Amino acid sequence: MKKWLYIIFFGFYALSTLGQIRLPSGGSLGSGQTQGGMGQGGQVQIDDSTKMIYGPHTTKYMLEEDVFNNVKALYRVDTSYNAFHHYNFVQRSDYQLVDLGNLGTASRFVFFRPVEQIGTQFGYEAYTPYAYPINEVKFYDTKSPYTNLFLTLGGLGQNIARFDHSQNLTPRLNLGINAQRFTTNKYFGTSGSSDSQVNLTQNWAFVFHGNYRSKNDKYVLLGQFNHLNHSAYEQGGMSPDSLNFGNGVIEYNNPSAILKTAQSWERRNNWHVYHQYAWVPGLQFYHVFDYKRSINVYSDANLANAQTYGFYRVYYPDSTTRFPTFSKVPTLSYYDYLYNSTSTRQEVKFRLIENKFGIKGRYKGFNYRAHYRQRILSMVENHNMITPPKLTALQTIVAVDSTNGTSTHRRFENFVGLWLAYYLKDSTQRATAEFEYLLGRDFKLKGEIVSKWFSAGYYSVFSSPTLLQQYYHSNHLGWKNDFNLMNSNNIYGQINFNTNTIKLLPRLDYHLINNYLYYDTAAVVRQFASPFSVLRVGGIAEWKPRKFQFIAQTYYTISSNNDIIRIPRFFANFRASFDFIYAKVLYLQVGAEIHYKSAYYADDYMPLTQQFFLQNRIKTEGVVYSELFLNARIKRVRLFVKMANAAQGLLNPGYFSTPYYPVVGRSLGFGVNWPLFD
Repeated sequence: MKKWLYIIFFGFYALSTLGQIRLPSGGSLGSGQTQGGMGQGGQVQIDDSTKMIYGPHTTKYMLEEDVFNNVKALYRVDTSYNAFHHYNFVQRSDYQLVDLGNLGTASRFVFFRPVEQIGTQFGYEAYTPYAYPINEVKFYDTKSPYTNLFLTLGGLGQNIARFDHSQNLTPRLNLGINAQRFTTNKYFGTSGSSDSQVNLTQNWAFVFHGNYRSKNDKYVLLGQFNHLNHSAYEQGGMSPDSLNFGNGVIEYNNPSAILKTAQSWERRNNWHVYHQYAWVPGLQFYHVFDYKRSINVYSDANLANAQTYGFYRVYYPDSTTRFPTFSKVPTLSYYDYLYNSTSTRQEVKFRLIENKFGIKGRYKGFNYRAHYRQRILSMVENHNMITPPKLTALQTIVAVDSTNGTSTHRRFENFVGLWLAYYLKDSTQRATAEFEYLLGRDFKLKGEIVSKWFSAGYYSVFSSPTLLQQYYHSNHLGWKNDFNLMNSNNIYGQINFNTNTIKLLPRLDYHLINNYLYYDTAAVVRQFASPFSVLRVGGIAEWKPRKFQFIAQTYYTISSNNDIIRIPRFFANFRASFDFIYAKVLYLQVGAEIHYKSAYYADDYMPLTQQFFLQNRIKTEGVVYSELFLNARIKRVRLFVKMANAAQGLLNPGYFSTPYYPVVGRSLGFGVNWPLFD
């Protein structure tokens, strides 16, 4: 596998050299000017005595959100080596993401997060963190071709390669690509490197992006094609016969996996276009177009290979848990399948066409937006269904639309919205109010104040259940629900205290939740009608005495209903580092960090639906995770070396972040980032 990663990495480098052929471009978006003397075609003329003038200061990018909000901001590319060793997606989220212990596995958020997008959503989001976020794609303005290469060999088979390239074709037109490839090997349930199924996850993701501004800046176009292709072997966790629960410590020896032949595969394509025309500063017209297509597949080629351990697993449930939402459940003489006794395959397709039309403007610090949004979406389920006479009644119960195992669900939604804001001169201090309404159903209302000294806000949202929560039918589980809108009222606030050496950011988040949707201990979706609350207090503290840096992030969370929402009571991150320079050119940062969550009954994972569900059998976390790292920068090249899970084996043999899924053990990782500006 490493051989192919090297081929990919150097292949990317070879491709990037093609971008060094400088086209007659290099202008700045909006101004069309470049630094230095101008030659024919708008290029910078460099003679033999001229030093290299390209770098981070000549390569900048903007975000769609800033353009949308009429904020004129350009950002420099990141060249800092601070926390550069955080290549893992869990660490990049400050450990607020939980996976199945290994890179690229299904994930969920630790804390409660209010719904951000109203309207009916797909519901399959376990692999979303491994796609490029639509709203975080960078649109560049480069005065020379810009290429960024990144390679990580994370240890124990965790490998990541990324390639970014962008260049201006004209002073006002820029095109680029971001590409990502990563693979992971199984940490358990394999016979070794010779095993034909040693691979656990594979990921391909890329974005083709471009931006254009007219000569007078009245018209702006931002566009992207965003693709994700992600696959994973579903292991179901360690089999209980591999575990020893003696003396309150979980030990495992040569563990096997519960699921042997199960796989998940997800592919997403998303066309996204934003463009606007400024007639006058106070009146602008904009349009946002999205076309999304997702395919989610789960298969198990041999159900006989799946191990069953009574209460330990409900991956392939019996008849008492299959259809809990129906009053009549048929009596079956078998327990591991509904339609096909040998294999399972389910394929769910999702399509969305969305158009958003609006007007906006800005005048003397005041901003406004008004929009109409239309969504046309559908979900089609396909299953490996067989139809012997004894199963006819079952097909009626689950309301399948046809006898070939296909069901189709469609939605047509219309929204109206309004957004108002007042900005101070520096654009970092503002007061905003936002309202959006799905005609006849969902709505959200938000108000926020942001200043140099504090920020505070209120957010209320009524949201529809996802398509998955409403409809699901497979060889093992099924439901058809008509849930009420879920509602959350959210209050948050933060104080900002900054000096040259100390930063304190205390924060409070309060959520009052009603009609909460969750998955019970049988992995079946439920709705809890009564209101309950979640309170989280904590924040970030940073101290920089000279060349040292100490950063702490802590949260304390309490819930009035621990039976349906599980959050660790105490959450903490701490990092200490020391910066110094060697031989005047090598910048070094050496340090250590720890992460801790208090022990709690973390949600289990159901591969069939890619959802996390309640369990009361085993507590997870409660163990300090530690890392030792060395980050370095020489000129513009950044490197890191780190020892992940450094304390494993010293205090305990390992721990679970999700029940029966161990966190990858101690390993040595290496990474390099090489940006090229010419």
